[in-house]
Amino acid sequence: MRLNVPNVTKNLIIINVLIWIMKILKPEFMITYFAMFFPTSDFFKPWQIVTHMFMHGDFFHIFFNMYTLMIFGSVLERVWGPKKFTFFYFATGLGAALLHMGAQYLDVLMGIESLMAVEYVPTLGASGAIYGLLLGYAMLYPDSEMTLVFPPITMKARWFVIIFAVIELFFGLTGTQVGVAHFAHLGGMLFGWLIILYWKKKHTLYDYR
Repeated sequence: MRLNVPNVTKNLIIINVLIWIMKILKPEFMITYFAMFFPTSDFFKPWQIVTHMFMHGDFFHIFFNMYTLMIFGSVLERVWGPKKFTFFYFATGLGAALLHMGAQYLDVLMGIESLMAVEYVPTLGASGAIYGLLLGYAMLYPDSEMTLVFPPITMKARWFVIIFAVIELFFGLTGTQVGVAHFAHLGGMLFGWLIILYWKKKHTLYDYR
């Protein structure tokens, strides 16, 4: 059975996989130059704001992100067309990075983390954009049913996304799940919500760009 994945979604998956392989071969080089570091860090480079979206940690990190991209990205790309979908994907990914860095700055300001600790922790992954796609799908198809892999629970898309958002907010505020950029996930969802609200207001939600 041949998967009919539209071009932008397919190319994003291919690029992510190729960069993940390069990271396996040259981990120190790839993380230093292409993961995202806090702007005051000696390792920060402006292009990292984009390149970190193509970097991933272990196999499960990239597998679940790319699987989700294939499923929901394919739907949204067919609805919006390649240009509008590409804009939405990168806008939510950049929004995720912005909220994540804002949360890091507040942690330093409030004394929760030291500046040195924040400056030397790289951020990597497409998860912010992926959560943006989930939010976009739920806003377009709120009553469609989705089933979790584990536990195998079926619910409507709107509730699926709301529950995920609450979980991310809980872990982000409590800091009980270390090593996961929960506010990046929330940032992708927030910017996806704002973009779709704007498109709806302008009656351009289903216009092609």
